[in-house]
Amino acid sequence: MSYPSQVAEALDSLQRRFALLADLTQAASLLSWDRHTYLPSGAGVTRGRQSAALDAICHEKLSDPRIGEWLSRLEDAALSAEDARLVDLCRRRHDRAVRLPAALVQDLADARSLAQEAWLDARRHNEFGRFAPSLQRMFELRREQAEQLGYAEHPYDALHDEYEAGSTAARVTSLFAELRPALVSLVGSLAAGTAGNADAPLHGEFDPRRQEEFVTGEVKRFGYDFERGRLDPTVHPFAQAMGRNDVRITTRYRADYLSTGIFATFHEAGHGLFEQGLLEELDRSPLGDAVSLGVHESQSRMWENLVGRSLPFWRGAYPRLQAHFPQALAGVDVESFYRAVNYVQPSFVRVEADEVTYNLHVIARFELELAMLDGDLPAEELPEAWNAKYRELLGITPPDALLGCLQDVHWSIGLIGYFPTYTLGNLMSVQLFEAARAAIPDLDALIEAGEHRPLLDWLGEQIHRQGSRYRPDELLERATGSVLDAAPYLRYLNSKFRGIARAEAPD
Repeated sequence: MSYPSQVAEALDSLQRRFALLADLTQAASLLSWDRHTYLPSGAGVTRGRQSAALDAICHEKLSDPRIGEWLSRLEDAALSAEDARLVDLCRRRHDRAVRLPAALVQDLADARSLAQEAWLDARRHNEFGRFAPSLQRMFELRREQAEQLGYAEHPYDALHDEYEAGSTAARVTSLFAELRPALVSLVGSLAAGTAGNADAPLHGEFDPRRQEEFVTGEVKRFGYDFERGRLDPTVHPFAQAMGRNDVRITTRYRADYLSTGIFATFHEAGHGLFEQGLLEELDRSPLGDAVSLGVHESQSRMWENLVGRSLPFWRGAYPRLQAHFPQALAGVDVESFYRAVNYVQPSFVRVEADEVTYNLHVIARFELELAMLDGDLPAEELPEAWNAKYRELLGITPPDALLGCLQDVHWSIGLIGYFPTYTLGNLMSVQLFEAARAAIPDLDALIEAGEHRPLLDWLGEQIHRQGSRYRPDELLERATGSVLDAAPYLRYLNSKFRGIARAEAPD
């Protein structure tokens, strides 16, 4: 589309500035990946300064008044739909940046650096008190950030909107109010009728090197490209993209428990597939970014659960797993293994939770961070509040902070308002998978055969290659014909897990 020179120049300037910001952000991501994988233990403070410097540079370039001038020139211009969306995305990022004083941005960067080191130290010693002051400071700064950004109803909205544009605390509260009683009820009924040792096949001796060999082969089958990525161990699994051609995933292995390494890797591979599937021509543009973390999470949870915990998948993959662990899995048939990886039992660690209890972990964190952001819950009282929440939702009490409020990295790096996106992603994953099944009638047979390309291609067309061309709700409705809805997810859980329970019941 041809534009008048003034419009074309403003649009070009905007694109070049945000391409530079993408490069800086990706460099910061590389520093972050290294920090959580191979950084020497004594280098944390130095890395924190480097990351803070990049944060300050990015903020300076994003809040540059010239961006406002370019946006003003484009305000009433007749633009193509794609360029209009680009301008909207740039305006959103610029507006958020100019509302934040440089001193606050620096304070947040410094706080993240100190909090990450304090969190790691607290985990090493299993002493929450070593982390509490940094956590308190982080919530105070994020509350200040919310006030600077502005909000209509609750300060949480300003923070949550950073990860899920258009979503609010009220919307999340409404969804969770629908999920919470249904999940608590389902957990209770399943726990009452499930054999206590159903997950026994997952416990034993499993060489981490053999685990790595197995999961590497499976995520290659998913379509994860190791020429544009890599897999490494870490404390808390994550995926990090330094552009679509450098997308790295991490995992963790337990030598005595097989499930962790398998499903953490499948989960992060789902994130990696999304990032590797973004359009090359939109690289370094806001249009080429994933539109929201909920949408992102829909991909990781789909590959982890709807594919990776399905019976068709294990009918095909289980012989390969047995070949890696012939002694540990001797005498365990595929149906028993399928029941093991779908064993429902309240547990302490979110990333190792089954599908039914998982969202209760998220609900707990959402309610706690709301209380901390409001100032109703001081950080020093978090362990007690955390344990009370787990007793209320899951009927269990963590034995220590390591299995309780120190398990997640998110708050130490300032990701407040982030946790609800995990559940939003779960809801989206089922709606998307149902749409994919309708479009690919033999999907189960293909998954059993290890032929994942048709599913990946469908997701690529509907989600990955769309980047941020549409708002999250628009993207979901275009792909599925429906807005976000908890009902399909609850139907899926009830059908799958009550079906497993019936199959386990004695004649």
